[in-house]
Amino acid sequence: MGTEERKARQKRYPPVLQDGGERPQRRFPYVSRSFVPSAFTVMNMVSGYVSIVMAGEGSFIIAGWLIFLAAFFDTIDGFVARLTNSSSEFGVELDSLSDLVSFGAAPAFLVYKFGLEHLGMPWGLLLSSLLMVGSGLRLARFNINLIDYHKDSFSGLPTPAQAMTVASFVLWMSVEPLFAEFALQKVLVVLTVLLAILMVSKVNYDALPKPTLESFRRHPVQMSLYVVAIFCVLVFQAKAFFVAMLLYILLGIVRSLTRTVRQWQL
Repeated sequence: MGTEERKARQKRYPPVLQDGGERPQRRFPYVSRSFVPSAFTVMNMVSGYVSIVMAGEGSFIIAGWLIFLAAFFDTIDGFVARLTNSSSEFGVELDSLSDLVSFGAAPAFLVYKFGLEHLGMPWGLLLSSLLMVGSGLRLARFNINLIDYHKDSFSGLPTPAQAMTVASFVLWMSVEPLFAEFALQKVLVVLTVLLAILMVSKVNYDALPKPTLESFRRHPVQMSLYVVAIFCVLVFQAKAFFVAMLLYILLGIVRSLTRTVRQWQL
């Protein structure tokens, strides 16, 4: 590769527009297909930011539901990107940055304000930051392994699952407090450390299958359990969702341990 060609392929910052010298510059540039999924990704980021603001003001219920809203936008942007065939490197990077805000910083600050703040400095701050650090490491590892990524499974607990586990617990405890203040702090510490470790672990977690007829034919028991879980969430809301997320987490741990034991036996 020649020197001129190498310079042409190098990325420059700030980004510059290439002057082809043939096409006239448009006064109103068109909107690309990637704009729509990117708009949902930005709404994911904004939901996470507003959740942080609400947690800072003590509105924990609103903060928790905003994390769920961010997870909804995170699902929609991927669906729209596949539907419009508009996946791009920019969209992947923007999605990771949004996830770090909504599923890293937002749940970390939520558990800090909800209970870990009373542990005092620096322990409450350091413990809550584990969720953000774990999310950042998990997303960075996912980005560099995109080539080997399999849509049916994940290595490590997905960051949206971690964030929704935290949010559902906070929502449940805000409506039906089951622990005294000191006991709640202990539960939050255990939950925070466990979720942070699982995100950076090699525990294998299944991706949720799409609700199609083919999915029901291939995984009838699994899909039936998902339907029952959704019904329970609609009836019991955050309480049932937290239990469902715990079962999802425990199932991944049990499956990974079983697979490891079988490999040792071979």
